[in-house]
Amino acid sequence: MGADTTIASGPRYSDRVVDDGYQLGVGDRVRVTVYREENLSGEFPVGPAGTISVPLIGAVPVTEQTADAVAEAIRTRLADGYLKDPRVNVELVTLRPYYILGEVGQPGRYEFATGLTAMNAIATAGGFTPRSEKRVLYIREAGAAGEQAYRLSADLRIWPGDTLRIGERLF
Repeated sequence: MGADTTIASGPRYSDRVVDDGYQLGVGDRVRVTVYREENLSGEFPVGPAGTISVPLIGAVPVTEQTADAVAEAIRTRLADGYLKDPRVNVELVTLRPYYILGEVGQPGRYEFATGLTAMNAIATAGGFTPRSEKRVLYIREAGAAGEQAYRLSADLRIWPGDTLRIGERLF
C-alpha cells in the first residue's frame, strides 16, 4: 500500500440485501412471468445493449432499473394493444459475475452469490499467495473508471460486476 493510497469506507460495509433496490446490468439473467401467457414468459439474458428481448414487444431496456420497474415497463407495453390487464413479474435468476485478479491462487471470473464478502471471494479464488497484501483490497465497481482501495475486513461486501485486485506486498 503506497503512501498516497486513501482507504474508503461507507456502503460496502453495510448489510443491505442485493435484491433490495438492485439495478440490473449487462450479464444478469431475469425470469419474466406473464400470468396465463406461457409463450411470453421465460428467462432472458441482459444483452450487451442493456436490453432483454421479450416476445411480442421486442427489446426492453433494463439496465440501471430494478426488477419491479422492468415488470411495470413490460406490463405497460403489453397493455398497449396486446393484452388486456396483463400481470407481469420479473425476478433475478443469475446476477452478473465478479472478477478477482492479482495475488490470489486462481484469479478469474466467479459466479456472484448474495451476501458475498471480500474474504469469501478471496477464499473462492484459492486464497492469498505468499506475496499478497492482506490489509487492502482494490475494487473497481461495474462501470467505474477506476478502482478504490478498501481496508480488508470480514464485513467488506462485494457486488455483482465488481473487479477485485489483491496487490503485492512490499517487503
